[in-house]
Amino acid sequence: MDLLFSSMDLLFSSRSPSSLHTSTIPVYNTSHYPRIPIKPTRKSMLCSLQTNRITKSSYFEPSPPPFLSISGEPISFKIHTGPLPRRHNARFAIWACTQIGASGYDPLLKKVLEFKDAFWRFLRPHTIRGTALGSTALVTRALIENSQLINWGLLPKALCGLLALICGNGYIVGINQIFDIGIDKVNKPYLPIAAGDLSVQSAWILVLFFAVIGLLIVGLNFGPFISSLYCLGLFLGTIYSVPPFRLKRFPVAAFLIIATVRGFLLNFGVYYATRAALGLAFEWSSPVAFITTFVTLFALVIAITKDLPDVEGDRKFQISTLATKLGVRNISFLGSGLLLANYLGAISAAVYMPQAFRRGLMIPAHAILAMGLIFQAWVLEQANYRKEAIAGFYRFIWNLFYAEYFIFPLI
Repeated sequence: MDLLFSSMDLLFSSRSPSSLHTSTIPVYNTSHYPRIPIKPTRKSMLCSLQTNRITKSSYFEPSPPPFLSISGEPISFKIHTGPLPRRHNARFAIWACTQIGASGYDPLLKKVLEFKDAFWRFLRPHTIRGTALGSTALVTRALIENSQLINWGLLPKALCGLLALICGNGYIVGINQIFDIGIDKVNKPYLPIAAGDLSVQSAWILVLFFAVIGLLIVGLNFGPFISSLYCLGLFLGTIYSVPPFRLKRFPVAAFLIIATVRGFLLNFGVYYATRAALGLAFEWSSPVAFITTFVTLFALVIAITKDLPDVEGDRKFQISTLATKLGVRNISFLGSGLLLANYLGAISAAVYMPQAFRRGLMIPAHAILAMGLIFQAWVLEQANYRKEAIAGFYRFIWNLFYAEYFIFPLI
């Protein structure tokens, strides 16, 4: 610590306004010097910049002895004795503030940051991205189809709808984590409850908060029909995870719930609500019917492949999935085959319905995505279905899911 103070004291001693230069300074045994205890004060914890330079007195009071020793032997070291460039001052100020926080001087800030990290992991970010992208793409498509009715005054209502969907998503993934702690300690030890970063009591408070806020937003803004669809989604998410139902134990029921919530309910509900906000009666368009069908089948593939990285924990806790019954290799081929059929269906729709779709984009885009899927399946095979490769394959499937919503408004 004394060495650090001495170095900083010399570092900030500006002897000339010239550019940076270095010098070698011998340091001798100074064990006979009295040590001055340094007690942190509010002033010493402030990070200040004065005339774009860091002042020594802002950090350390009083200044330590000018010479220090290590193990009683003379040492030498290089220091900068000229003024620091402005960018170095700013960087050191940021570093010093970070070190103060990391040293425990601000425990409240540390707790806030830790909770923020646990909260984000609790939300399962990949599902949040899927929900946000899906709802945004459907709203965009509805506005493209009725551009003459665009009203920017409806933007706050649209943002409220997105918040309600994120709350519903948070409730469903949160309730699943609460009842899957033992399994997650094996399959997903990084999740906050399984890792001990979030208590079960705090998790319950969060999921109840999500459910109440989501229901209030939908009920106050979108009417009884959309509210009933929202409640149906929460109900399906509940019986998927919560005993005595816990339908995730049964593969077919689990697949149908995931496909219904993430496929049909999200796409139909968002498109219906958007048209209602524009003052239009509900009416299927070819692109919206396509994306609803496409994503429902895609959600079924996600429901199948999500169990691939979790085979170890599912077998330990006697959770019956297709992956535990048929094996990882067979399920990866099944999921890839279903997605390829999805892409072939998209290409065929563009070929046979040129009046409804932009063939110049829809055909090559889905062909490229299909080839990417085939390549990733080959990579997984070459990796001999190791756990890391399986996790990478599952992440790639989610990336394909995001990509479909990115291109949807343009097709």
